[in-house]
Parts: sequence; structure tokens; C-alpha cells
Amino acid sequence: MTSDPKNPSAPDTRSANEGEGNKTAARHYNEAQQAFAKSGKVDEKAREARDALDGPEGDALKRAEETGKSHAAGEDPAVKPGR
Repeated sequence: MTSDPKNPSAPDTRSANEGEGNKTAARHYNEAQQAFAKSGKVDEKAREARDALDGPEGDALKRAEETGKSHAAGEDPAVKPGR
């Protein structure tokens, strides 16, 4: 199957289903996180997040966090040691 119906001889450029644990997506995510960490914007974004929590949208952000936590299986002990 091709990804271009106008050109049936074109190669299929859609990514194949990699099954559980999509390595391509994981690699892209990891590369983006490393680039962000090296960008020098971490402190700036941390301040923006703190200001957002202290600002008018703070209550909505805290409710969203609680909603997300309610769906979680629990904290990863490696992230929150001592719990």
C-alpha cells in the first residue's frame, strides 16, 4: 500500500505499527527532552509554571493534576523515594 493515492508507485512512508513500546516515538521524545534540557530554558519554564500555579489558572491546574493522579497506579518509588 502506498501513502500517496495519486502516485501508486510511491513508497509507503507511513510508519509501521511497532507494537507495544514504540521505539521510534520513544527516541523522538528522548531527543526532544535532551534538546530542551540543553536549550537553557528550563529555569524560565519552571518560573512560568510556578507563576501559573500562583495565578488565576492555579485552581484549574491543581484540579487537573488531581484528576490525573486519580487515574494513576501510584508514584514510582524511583521518583518519590521514601514513600
